[in-house]
Amino acid sequence: MVSLLQEIDTEHEDMVHHAALDFYGLLLATCSSDGSVRIFHSRKNNKALAELKGHQGPVWQVAWAHPKFGNILASCSYDRKVIIWKSTTPRDWTKLYEYSNHDSSVNSVDFAPAEYGLVLACASSDGSISVLTCNLEYGVWDAKKIPNAHTIGVNAISWCPAQAPDPAFDQRATSRNAAVKRLVSGGCDNLVKIWREDNDRWVEEHRLEAHSDWVRDVAWAPSIGLPRLQIASASQDRHVIIWSSNADLTQWTSSVLHTFDDAVWSISWSTTGNVLAVTGGDNNVSLWKESIEGQWIRINYESGTAIQSKQPHHLHNAQQQLQQPPHLQQSSDSEHSSNLSNSNLSNSQLSN
Repeated sequence: MVSLLQEIDTEHEDMVHHAALDFYGLLLATCSSDGSVRIFHSRKNNKALAELKGHQGPVWQVAWAHPKFGNILASCSYDRKVIIWKSTTPRDWTKLYEYSNHDSSVNSVDFAPAEYGLVLACASSDGSISVLTCNLEYGVWDAKKIPNAHTIGVNAISWCPAQAPDPAFDQRATSRNAAVKRLVSGGCDNLVKIWREDNDRWVEEHRLEAHSDWVRDVAWAPSIGLPRLQIASASQDRHVIIWSSNADLTQWTSSVLHTFDDAVWSISWSTTGNVLAVTGGDNNVSLWKESIEGQWIRINYESGTAIQSKQPHHLHNAQQQLQQPPHLQQSSDSEHSSNLSNSNLSNSQLSN
């Protein structure tokens, strides 16, 4: 059964662009065009525990690190900066590291699986991707950049799970899949790209072409032990596409999950990787699940059952029209610029 647990008044002074729950689902981080990041208890009162100020522009996205590294949160902004915050208590936060080596807005951040250490990927409108790695012994950060990753700009970034497909299901699966770091990115060139770390540098491994407009979000599904991996991509072309690989990640096939009524802004997998949340310019949130026949069906919000539908289910209608963030504007999108929101859901928010 899908149900609304709680509504939180963030008291941000401008549009909220992103919200993310921590690993345990207890702390909620939000970020806004007012330049701040706020921390809340997800299941207690609605008052902010802390307000983090360090950006001089709209903050597009936040991301939590694995708790084995402590309470660490990353934020990225239109001011071209990435800030990594650390707390000793939910109310006490300090700036751990600031990265300012991008030439334009930083649109997306994502921490790598904990097996790889404390590593953060950053996607920017300058067309490049940065990978920041912390030496935990000395507290020093090293940065590697993927230049010209996407023409015009990179909108979204997501890490491949560290776990390889289970050899019990497929004897061809090898341990090298677990050892190699991979990223997926989506950009203004309508492309989805998969990147692989190769001897201290990043190389383009696959270029996935199916979208006809800007790719707004990408999300690599958590590994659930099957001899395949899946990526979801959302686009300005109103499509969500599911990309599926074979066991050794050498081939990818695509299938359209659904054609929506407006641009699709954000997608997020459940922690078990079998439910996908989709948000878009129609101000709807819909949940989708793959059937045993391989068909994607929408989960009915009222009853919790899975039904086949041509339209995403309406959960919440915005009370006011929202202005499109500057780094997301596109000349052909002028008819949508008054009511598109770049909000997102954390995967911890989804039930199975």
